[in-house]
Amino acid sequence: MYKILKKRKLYDNVNEYVIEAPLAAKNARPGQFIILRVDEKGERVPFTIADYDSERGTVTILVQTVGATTYELSLKNEGDCIQDFVGPLGNPTDLTSYGKVLLVGGGIGGAVIHPQAKLLHSLGKAPDVVLGARTKELLLYIDEMRRYSHELFPMTDDGSYGGKGFVTDKVRELIADGDYGAVLAVGPMPMMQAVAEVTRPTRLKTIVSMNSVMVDGTGMCGCCRVTVGGERKYACVDGPEFDGHLVDFDEARLRQAFYRDREKEHFCRIRGEVK
Repeated sequence: MYKILKKRKLYDNVNEYVIEAPLAAKNARPGQFIILRVDEKGERVPFTIADYDSERGTVTILVQTVGATTYELSLKNEGDCIQDFVGPLGNPTDLTSYGKVLLVGGGIGGAVIHPQAKLLHSLGKAPDVVLGARTKELLLYIDEMRRYSHELFPMTDDGSYGGKGFVTDKVRELIADGDYGAVLAVGPMPMMQAVAEVTRPTRLKTIVSMNSVMVDGTGMCGCCRVTVGGERKYACVDGPEFDGHLVDFDEARLRQAFYRDREKEHFCRIRGEVK
């Protein structure tokens, strides 16, 4: 069993959990993920590591309540335990060889790029960061990013904070004037695809995180397969981060939506909204 040491509500349906998991924390690196089960009858669900502390033995994850398992997790509080917490899984992404890095986070993707910003800052290579959301209230980890970035560029769809527009507007502006070696974009799939299209003409190295449907996290089930450069890859063992210019986003978006209706129905049942 793994204890929830801290729970922080960031928005109506977004919670941050600090989990006591010494072995996972000891080996965690930016870009990796964990798979958890809330209880012994629960499904296995992946979450990218938002932070880790090897000395304290903790791993931090950010969870948006969108389905049955995340709803069950949202009912857990500090001091409660979850059944399983496996990781770190996947391949870490090492951006330390690049002279200048641009990190782009959309929505809860801001938490996913957080470990990268923290590591680069510790090495004296603080990145530029673009954070985007629909409104000011949905901009997550903005204080953390301000601490670890060289320059922070918040963007909101409605202009309620920072620049008005999409993250791609700011990315286009920055890469025209900057000498970036790489871009890491994490967020909703349409956003990552849009960022990759903005950087494609310049052939600027662009990495995206494919948060696919997973079951076992070992490549055996095949649920998380994605086409990259015309080849079949598995997000759990070959990723989760890939070259954004090579990912078949159209296929990935279709696969992502495959179980959406069933998940929505189950989510309503577990909350007692339908029988």
